[in-house]
Amino acid sequence: MFENLNWWEIGALLLLALLIFGDRLPTVINDGLRMVRNLRAMARNATGDLSRELGTDIQLEDLHPKAFIRKHLLSEEDEQAIRKPLQSMYDDLRSDVSGVHEDLKGVAKAADLRTNGTRPTTATGGTTSAAPAPRASYDDVT
Repeated sequence: MFENLNWWEIGALLLLALLIFGDRLPTVINDGLRMVRNLRAMARNATGDLSRELGTDIQLEDLHPKAFIRKHLLSEEDEQAIRKPLQSMYDDLRSDVSGVHEDLKGVAKAADLRTNGTRPTTATGGTTSAAPAPRASYDDVT
């Protein structure tokens, strides 16, 4: 929950809470923690009741509809049968996109050669600068 906050923001929130609640801040924190514990207990009880009713082990994460269907209603064979046509379509699409990507890289290199008259830098991330392309003479062409 607080992974996106830095120390200054957390300190500012604590100072704001102290200003708003004053002497009642410890009581408010205690009430908030008690509410979180009660919510967790209710969720555990609900998943326990659901597990007993369905006759299978259900975790809180399993209550998401996709995860519930995948884990408790479909067998592995059913899931593979559903995935197989989609997987081949995905593989075909991925190979087409990678081919287009390679073609675009070639076009970009050619455009770079034409506009700058220099060779492109290496794709390995080297720090070498581009060298001027050698000029063709009449003897090289004939």
